[in-house]
Amino acid sequence: MNLEEYFARTGYKGSTEKPDLETLTDIFQHHIRAVPFENLSIHCGEKITLELEHVYNKIVRKKRGGWCMENNQLLGWVLKRLGYDTSFLGAYVFNPHQNAYATLMTHLVVKVVIDGKAYIVDGGFGVSYQMWQPMELVSGKEQPQAPGVFRFTEKNGVWYLEKMRRKQYIPNQSFSNSDLLEKKECRKVYMFSLEPRTVEDFRFQCTYLQTSPDSLFTKKSICALQTTDGFRALIGWTLTETTYNYKENMDLVEFVTLEDEEVEKTLKEKFNITLERKLVPINVKGSYTI
Repeated sequence: MNLEEYFARTGYKGSTEKPDLETLTDIFQHHIRAVPFENLSIHCGEKITLELEHVYNKIVRKKRGGWCMENNQLLGWVLKRLGYDTSFLGAYVFNPHQNAYATLMTHLVVKVVIDGKAYIVDGGFGVSYQMWQPMELVSGKEQPQAPGVFRFTEKNGVWYLEKMRRKQYIPNQSFSNSDLLEKKECRKVYMFSLEPRTVEDFRFQCTYLQTSPDSLFTKKSICALQTTDGFRALIGWTLTETTYNYKENMDLVEFVTLEDEEVEKTLKEKFNITLERKLVPINVKGSYTI
């Protein structure tokens, strides 16, 4: 495992001399635009494991993506190697269909401290809730980014992340009531504490999420990638391409339904992913919004 190979994977050609916020932001943005958020292993007969060498081989050498425990673990390793003060935190994801936070800590994020200021770096959430810049860990401060306005609030030692989005224009009106579309303008994303975590704290969750019939990830095949002006996502057979702020305070959200034979080609052309095994797409209704 080496940094040069990782940077070749993400296309980052900038400086690595100084562990500052500008370098962190640049490395982070290259990661989220090159490495998809995806759970395709579950739906093509592969097991997801958390050993760093396995994660590195999958994402860097096989040019795949991964979910938070893979993406953020790799990102944390890169940042630590570059001299950043990093640690892992654990979060509880908000389920919009149940209007409640999960009771199981399933989301791994990276905390980075630079010159005494703490930032959250999360390269593993995907779709429109994927932050594009490290977020300063300050309660109540609105932090505008290209995807929308993010904000942390802290109550009794628990931190909450929420996102305010723009209005949406959906040209294909047959998708205007899709259960994939988030209807609320302000959406809770996840909650977390500042207790440091290790990858070991996620072993059970990693197994549960890829095997339980109650898991979102067994109900939906997901592949999402950030672009220079939005993101694209393939959920089951539904391809979504979102352009942020294509008109003043308006995002463009385009939907298309793929045929079985188009899925593999789309993964290659839109996400630069070539699978070693046959994917069986799935999209059980509910519990996921973009």
